[in-house]
Amino acid sequence: MKKFAILHGPNLNRLGKREPHIYGTATLKDLEKLIRAEARRLGVGVVFFQSSHEGALIDRIHALADAGIAGYIVNFGAYTHTSIALHDALKSVAPLPAVEVHISDIRKREKFRRHSYTAAACVALISGQGFPGYIEALRLLVTEAGRTGPVRRGGAGRSALPAPRALRVPTRG
Repeated sequence: MKKFAILHGPNLNRLGKREPHIYGTATLKDLEKLIRAEARRLGVGVVFFQSSHEGALIDRIHALADAGIAGYIVNFGAYTHTSIALHDALKSVAPLPAVEVHISDIRKREKFRRHSYTAAACVALISGQGFPGYIEALRLLVTEAGRTGPVRRGGAGRSALPAPRALRVPTRG
């Protein structure tokens, strides 16, 4: 059975308490339950990891790749907008695909949140769909994991896959 990792960065452990007008009132446990249910329907496994420490996230990316993970869903929180190291960590495990997800629409937030350093190392960016964005990401990863050949990660001309794309709809909840 293929297994996918869902990695969460700083402050995502505060879902349900943190800025409910932006992120809603559901918790990280609620999100994990939703993803687990979809993984069962798709016939895949999932593992979860949350850390507020950049190095711990990098170490987990490497360890999971070495353990045979099939791909990643990542929400690095604020590190999205600052971390070249996380970008490089995702690139270091290529051709494993990664999809970046944000609960809120980062393009409608503060100016400093509108650029993602890590998206260029991902096959897609899903922003502003709330929790359903993770389901979209899991479905995309299952499809990508079934393909053969290299996975495009933001650069031109490495495969037939489209460049990372932003899917934006209003945040739910």
